[in-house]
Amino acid sequence: MTFKTGPRNLITDVAGLRVGNADDAKLKSGVSVVLCDEPAVAGVQVLGGAPGTRETDLLEAHNSVETINAVVLSGGSAFGLDAASGVQAALREKGIGFAARDFRIPIVPAAILFDLPNGGDKDWGLYPPYRELGYEAVQNASLDFSIGTAGAGTGALSAGLKGGLGSASTLLPNGVTIGALVAANPTGSVTVGNSRHFWAAPWEMGDEFGGLGFPAPLPADAQDVRLKFRDGLKAGENTTIAIIATDAVMTKAAAKRLAIAAHDGFARAIWPTHTPVDGDLVFALATGRSGKTLELNDAIDLYAAAGATMARAIARAIFAATPAENDLFPVWSSR
Repeated sequence: MTFKTGPRNLITDVAGLRVGNADDAKLKSGVSVVLCDEPAVAGVQVLGGAPGTRETDLLEAHNSVETINAVVLSGGSAFGLDAASGVQAALREKGIGFAARDFRIPIVPAAILFDLPNGGDKDWGLYPPYRELGYEAVQNASLDFSIGTAGAGTGALSAGLKGGLGSASTLLPNGVTIGALVAANPTGSVTVGNSRHFWAAPWEMGDEFGGLGFPAPLPADAQDVRLKFRDGLKAGENTTIAIIATDAVMTKAAAKRLAIAAHDGFARAIWPTHTPVDGDLVFALATGRSGKTLELNDAIDLYAAAGATMARAIARAIFAATPAENDLFPVWSSR
């Protein structure tokens, strides 16, 4: 079976989705939002030990609301959860949301990563700026968007290198598309030891993150557990948050299974991952725009592609990061 990328190699290759970024260079933080052109079925899976979330309980299959309008990824630790309020305000202006009598309530799940001590100015006064950044991100939404040092990945860091915002897509032979968007801010490393080679190398398509493959032989430090800040680690001070999306038709239960499968991409691209100090989380979206309901074999292919696509998106996040004033860590391109 041969997979190939979508035309943009972005999550927006999944029909029915747009992405908007908003960020502040002085703050060294930002927000990314995925907007659903029509309400989409969604699920979530949390495997990190220190998550920060909003509106995730309603995504469980046994709960009533069937679809959502947007998903937010934000920096700012718990302060960044305000970003969903800004997205909600922007959608309410457009009359978008769950119908409840005479009201429209935009359904906007969100997750945050910890990027406070990254060299940015977090002296924002009484209220943090994330609500406004969320509102701005909606205005910026389009099919094309920046990755690397952008949006929710603006202030992200990994072990020894700047993190970032990454995205990738895969077109399956049956015509179904799957895409990933990730803000990669792990305590672990995305490279093999201290080399330029990415752990995600076996799933790279073309030279989308350098085309270096695996080093041969593996360096002596390949198995070293390299952490971002080994001294003084505390719960929640890292976190990789992501969205996996498809245009296949899915139930809420199947969307959760898709989110579970996409976590394999974390394990393929980051060493170590899902630690007690990461709040690692994957949202899943199914727009249904392909009209295809998957039989078992096709579903397994989709879940396999979910992990591979997520791994590629994580590597692309670090690969595309660019230097900025007061950076604590170098970018991959300088290694």
